[in-house]
Amino acid sequence: MSKLASIHEFITVEGHLLDERRFEEWLDLYANDVEYWVPSWDENGCLVDNPETDVSLIYYSRRAGLEDRIFRLGTERSSASFPLPRTTHLATNVLIMDRVDKDISVKSNWATYSYRDNVTHVYHGCSQYVLRQDASELGWKIKKKKIVIQNDYLGHVVDFYSIY
Repeated sequence: MSKLASIHEFITVEGHLLDERRFEEWLDLYANDVEYWVPSWDENGCLVDNPETDVSLIYYSRRAGLEDRIFRLGTERSSASFPLPRTTHLATNVLIMDRVDKDISVKSNWATYSYRDNVTHVYHGCSQYVLRQDASELGWKIKKKKIVIQNDYLGHVVDFYSIY
């Protein structure tokens, strides 16, 4: 299997795990030192560029933030997340952008259909990954992920399971 095909499969598996609410397995795709960032758009329609100083929709500088989020979902103490929506994550246009040692920079476009409380929401955007080759079954770990939501004017809470 080519490197690109392997990466596309990895990204597809990530979406399936989210759709099937297998959040612990989804989390296993992420390295311990992962940076997970969903930047916001500023008042001029420009994407913010610093998660440390700008307002972000989601920002975790380490995997522990994602672990905490999944733990809270498991306790059902996150009222904004219940009931969990039914989702379908789609990824396309997967491109390898750069390679440095064992790290590969990848970009993909995505759309997520989310159904909750008899309403369907569609989110779409692009994701930028830094993937590191490793010995796991799928051969990759996510070292860095930046998710840009193109239609970010949201009238409700958005969380990791509603984006890609």
